[in-house]
Amino acid sequence: MTQSRSVPSARRRASFVVVANRLPVDRIIRDDGTADWRTAPGGLVSALAPVMRKNKGAWVGWHGAADEELEPFVDSGLQLVPVPLSQADVAEYYEGFSNGTLWPLYHDVVEFPEYHREWWDAYQRVNRRFAERTAQVAKRGATVWVQDYQLQLVPQMLREARPDLTIGFFLHIPFPPVELFQQLPWRSSVLRGLLGADVVGFQLPGGAQNFVRLARQRMKLETHRDRVVHPDGRVTVAKAYPISIDAHGFAELAASEPVVERAAEIRRDLESPRTVFLGVDRLDYTKGLKQRIRAFGELFTSGQLNPDEAVFVQVATPSRERVDQYRRLRDEIDRLVGRINGDIGRLGRPAITYLHNSYPREEMAALYKAADVMVVTPLRDGMNLVAKEYIACRSDNTGALVLSEFAGAAKELKQAILVNPYDINGMKEALITADQLPRNEQTRRIRPMRKQVFDHDIDRWADRFLGDLG
Repeated sequence: MTQSRSVPSARRRASFVVVANRLPVDRIIRDDGTADWRTAPGGLVSALAPVMRKNKGAWVGWHGAADEELEPFVDSGLQLVPVPLSQADVAEYYEGFSNGTLWPLYHDVVEFPEYHREWWDAYQRVNRRFAERTAQVAKRGATVWVQDYQLQLVPQMLREARPDLTIGFFLHIPFPPVELFQQLPWRSSVLRGLLGADVVGFQLPGGAQNFVRLARQRMKLETHRDRVVHPDGRVTVAKAYPISIDAHGFAELAASEPVVERAAEIRRDLESPRTVFLGVDRLDYTKGLKQRIRAFGELFTSGQLNPDEAVFVQVATPSRERVDQYRRLRDEIDRLVGRINGDIGRLGRPAITYLHNSYPREEMAALYKAADVMVVTPLRDGMNLVAKEYIACRSDNTGALVLSEFAGAAKELKQAILVNPYDINGMKEALITADQLPRNEQTRRIRPMRKQVFDHDIDRWADRFLGDLG
């Protein structure tokens, strides 16, 4: 547990500023009823923390509670600058425009996006608040790195308020094809917002190419490959920077005695099956959970998988539970799993173990270590770090990865068993292939994927982006 406190030094100006929807801390309540802060899990925090400490950096973001204003504070040596959000902001800017409009649009319209003017007004208002708070905290000539789809207007707002700043932006989710992006009524405003940055980073080259094409066709700007030239001569670079994980940290955790023991315990709790299949996802309609569960249900029903020898464990982390689409998805998954287990499972041994919960990093490492086959089959995903985490934890070079060709990770983890998640029969064949993969073939596939993950870790990702920005 970390100690935090509001101090005058928390108001100092910073030469390096990260701007994200959320601060890198979660509030916890101690046994005595007092509140404190704990560093949030995630590779982004661990990658940027050393850079921030070296540059006396600041992190601007919402602290997670609506209708509450907090003073800047220091936690674990990081200067944290809270941006307040009201209940209306959360409903309209975050749940509305960010996740009801942009999220489905940018994920190839897997669900239909909703376009509401009130949501757009809130998105502009909150982005302006983030930009103003950042302008206040950034030193003259500072470097500012804005993160993700919730804050796409911030770069241009900052550019107008503080032309002395060096501004980067990274989009963690896919950037859609031109034909889909054109649906957005406020498309030109979003493009102008992003073009305020000196470097705009995407997960894949295709996203960068889509963006440059839009800058040329819609904004009528001159472009040269990955460069967009503004009328005043300023240049915005648009490139791919595939994000990764703290590979060494995950490998060390997976090799630790408590995690090794917990992995063995997980397999015993599952009655020591021959094969443990594992899925780990946020409960989101883009993750392909319904298709994946149907594929397993059909394999168990047909007898191609014997529930006495193989089990499927699906971890579905709760997500956006106040949004109707997500509540409906949860109910559908609950019914689907219940029906399959009712038809196939036996007392005390369900064919599918469905866990609608979130777990600490140690438990996830134990699950990765316990699993023989990792199943990552999103309908669309910017990258998908779960696939990389699984590979990092397989120090014995065994295991198999079934991976959607529509996940960004498929461009890097080329030795995975690739599937089209819309093709249920094709997914069933891939799962059987993974189940029957000989050990020497597992090793032949896993080794180059581990090299990829360790050579291109989260530190290299941050170094590449900040090197180009600098």
